[in-house]
Amino acid sequence: MREIISLKKIKPSYFPAAFWFIISTVLLTLPGSAFPKEDWLNRIWIDKWIHIGLFSILVFLCCWAVHHKTSKEKLKIYFISWAVAGITYGIVMEFIQKYFIPNRSFDIGDIIADAAGSLLGLIYSAWRYIKK
Repeated sequence: MREIISLKKIKPSYFPAAFWFIISTVLLTLPGSAFPKEDWLNRIWIDKWIHIGLFSILVFLCCWAVHHKTSKEKLKIYFISWAVAGITYGIVMEFIQKYFIPNRSFDIGDIIADAAGSLLGLIYSAWRYIKK
C-alpha cells in the first residue's frame, strides 16, 4: 500500500520548524476572546513582542533545517526565501484573522512585527551559519 506522504522521505531536521509552524498557526487563530484584556499588556506592546518572537523562531528553525545541506552561496538564497515566506505567512494570517477568526482583526502593526521577527530570524541565521 502506497502512502500519499511517506514519513521516510521527510527530513528530521524539518520537524522543529513544522512543529513551531503548527504552534504559531494555533496561536494566531485563537479567537480574540481567548486573550486577557489587561491594560498594562497593551502599554508594553506584548502582542507585538509575541509576533516578533514567533516569527524569528520560525524563520530560524527553517534556516536551521537547511543550513548543513548546501554551500554558503545557496544558503543565502534559502535563508532569504524562508524570511520572505515568513513575511508572507504573517500577511496571510492577518487576513485570516480579519475574515475568519471571531473577535480578531487586521492589524498592520502585527504585519510589521511579523516582518521584523522574520528579518531577525534571517539575520541571526546568516550570522550563525553563513558568516563562519
